[in-house]
Amino acid sequence: MSEDQKTALEIAREKADAEAAEKNKARTGIGPRVKVGATRGKNPTVVSWEAFDDAIPESLPKSVKEFMETVTNKEETLVDYLIRGYNDANQEAASDPLAEFVVSKWDPATQLTFRTAVRNYSKGVGISLEDAVNIIRPGFVAKFGE
Repeated sequence: MSEDQKTALEIAREKADAEAAEKNKARTGIGPRVKVGATRGKNPTVVSWEAFDDAIPESLPKSVKEFMETVTNKEETLVDYLIRGYNDANQEAASDPLAEFVVSKWDPATQLTFRTAVRNYSKGVGISLEDAVNIIRPGFVAKFGE
């Protein structure tokens, strides 16, 4: 796509991505990084925010103390973060269409791998999630138990 074919949103996104990359390059150790995205709705705008990056494990706090030293030392702010995180995690778990097929005794990494494999296979070959589960789950059960 040529420069004159880009929309104002695409140009703004490229600029925000470049600014975020520059800021993140200067950040090392434990702490959040700058992320870039867009608002939802009819007329999206580019937004930047601070977030922990799961793709950089060494940037993630390993304890509540590290989190508080990095993000906030106010207990009421921490409690607010914990409540919202707890609520989001439970909503995500409750709304997961694959939850009924995941064996709870599988370790979290295996559960995530199973979910990812099923979703990717379903999307890749154009079948339902349930059909993908019927193909993939027997192998996981054989390997990791039921």
